[in-house]
Amino acid sequence: MAKKVRIGVIGSGGIANGAHLPGYSLIPEDCEIFALCDILPEALEKTTAKYPNIPHVLSDYRELLAMPEIDGVSVCTPNFAHHQITIDALKAGKNVLCEKPIAMNAVQGAEMVAAAKAAGKILQIGYNSRFQPSNQALKRYIDAGELGDIYYARAQALRVRGIPGWGVFIDKEKQGGGPLIDIGVHMLDLTLWFMGHPKPIAASGVTYQKFGKRSDVVGFMGQWDHTKFTVEDFAAALIRFENGATIMLESSFVANLKQDSQNVTLLGTDGGAEAYPLSLTQEKHRTMVSFEPKIPGGNGLNTHNAEMKAFVECIRDGKEPLVTGEQGLMVAKIMDAIYKSSDEGKEVAIG
Repeated sequence: MAKKVRIGVIGSGGIANGAHLPGYSLIPEDCEIFALCDILPEALEKTTAKYPNIPHVLSDYRELLAMPEIDGVSVCTPNFAHHQITIDALKAGKNVLCEKPIAMNAVQGAEMVAAAKAAGKILQIGYNSRFQPSNQALKRYIDAGELGDIYYARAQALRVRGIPGWGVFIDKEKQGGGPLIDIGVHMLDLTLWFMGHPKPIAASGVTYQKFGKRSDVVGFMGQWDHTKFTVEDFAAALIRFENGATIMLESSFVANLKQDSQNVTLLGTDGGAEAYPLSLTQEKHRTMVSFEPKIPGGNGLNTHNAEMKAFVECIRDGKEPLVTGEQGLMVAKIMDAIYKSSDEGKEVAIG
């Protein structure tokens, strides 16, 4: 029987409790949560009450990284801490699953990718949407040529009233931005994956802060402290690629829309598609045909559970992750360009 992969989890907040810890716990035959770390004693206390069998509970992540038994590390901290912890973990010889986005900016992201390469270790980024069965199915259709040349895409992550009332999501210093870097990155990553990661060359972006600083706006995800709101609440961008393709990206925490929208629309020379719900449209025999593929087993898979399972399998079997550090870095480069474009009021080149 193969040796169990031993995992250390750094950060015991929402994403650790909502995704990483339950994901690893569901595959006890493959892995063991060997250590948990957080600088906040109350966060550790809450988490260990739910997971009392974790052998090592620590307040200093360096102690966790010093454990030779640990094979892989989940970095579940706020965005500002991704960079240093990931680099330290890689230098300590650990494989890393870092929550999205890869880092606060592309400079940090590039250093993380370089550290993974130097260490010869896995750096997987937490874009779990790729693991959804319908998205996997759409990717198979695309790879089989059903859409032809995808020349335009629209990616949307729009909430009507969805400013998180917890954590550091409204703090630009710790988060790097608002909805664009929090939920917009998910749909952007998914779109880039569908399109085969063409090389981005420029972005033109705008950000708005119309609601976050107001005290009279209702919160559907808890009420935030409007006096501490320093991020955008809406962003939009046009991203151009070397092959001539473009992506229109929209993301909001707050917008006066009828309903939330999370979707990717793809336009290709031989067909088009929408991701949520999955549908494809093609011209057949001088008619237009739309169809909705049915997925074996439905679409009920928990994508976070699949993400943790895939990370463990990559460590055990020496496979490349579905979401690589380089791909996470591409998203970061685009994010940097969008925010800079909004600040400067002009299109910004992406190196």
